[in-house]
Amino acid sequence: QVQLVESGGGSVQTGGSLKLSCTGSKSTPSQIRMAWFRQAPGEEREGVAAIDSDGTTTYEDSVQGRFTISKDSAKNILYLSMNSLKPEDTAMYYCAAGLPLSLRAYGYYVPPAAAFRYWGQGTQVTVSS
Repeated sequence: QVQLVESGGGSVQTGGSLKLSCTGSKSTPSQIRMAWFRQAPGEEREGVAAIDSDGTTTYEDSVQGRFTISKDSAKNILYLSMNSLKPEDTAMYYCAAGLPLSLRAYGYYVPPAAAFRYWGQGTQVTVSS
């Protein structure tokens, strides 16, 4: 059973930066595909960024150029570096893993939440104006 634990959330002002981490349990396969999602109150969960097992990445349009997804496979840690944060980035951020297909199968868009098998509990990001 893969377990994921997010950390690094917090409160920042517009234009600030945060770096989220997602630590996978020792049972996390090294070739697993992973992603970050976010969900604001009253909104649906949306994909932010995803990373394939070969390092291929993809981003949602609104975060392109501001967010960077990366991973340390040796330590089973997924990262999301967020710069130039905006109030509309405020949400609970979730780590997801276990995508059965490569990003290529999804046209290099962030796959839907239903495609991921494992989820963390989330970490809150709040950006004030």
